[in-house]
Amino acid sequence: MTDLDALDIRLLELIQLDSALPQSELGNRIHLSTAAVNRRLKRLVDNGVVRKVAAVLEPAALGHPLTIVTQVETQSEQIELLDAMKRSFRACPQVQQCYYVTGEWDFILIFVVRDMAQYTALSRALFFESNNVKRFRTLVTMDHVKVSLDVPLD
Repeated sequence: MTDLDALDIRLLELIQLDSALPQSELGNRIHLSTAAVNRRLKRLVDNGVVRKVAAVLEPAALGHPLTIVTQVETQSEQIELLDAMKRSFRACPQVQQCYYVTGEWDFILIFVVRDMAQYTALSRALFFESNNVKRFRTLVTMDHVKVSLDVPLD
C-alpha cells in the first residue's frame, strides 16, 4: 500500500466525489498549487491508488433500465476453464461487474440490459453455451438502493 498523507486523502475524497473538478479548483480546496495537485495525482495514478477516472453514466437514460444480478456455479474449477469464463465475462459489455467468489456460487455478475429478451440471449451465450456452467440463478433488481464504487477513506 502507498503511504498517503492527509492531503492525499483529501484529494482522493474530492476526486471520488467529482473527478471533473479542475486541478486548480482541487488546489484551492486543499490549499496546494495546481502543479502540486498535478504531481500528487500523477503519483496516485502511477502507484495504482487511482485506477481510472471516468464518468458515471445512468444506464436507464441510455436504454439499459434493467439491472440483473446473476450467481453462477461452475461444473469444474480447472484453471483453464475458469480463465475462459473470466475472459467471456470481461468481454461482455453488459456485464458491469464480475466477482470470482468463495462459497456455494463461483461467480457473481452484475448486468445492465435493455430488457429480459436481451438478458435471455446473454444467458444463452454466456451460460448455456459454456461447457462449464453447472447452474445459475438470476435476481432481477427492483430498486437501486445504493450503487457505488466509492472506497471509504477513513
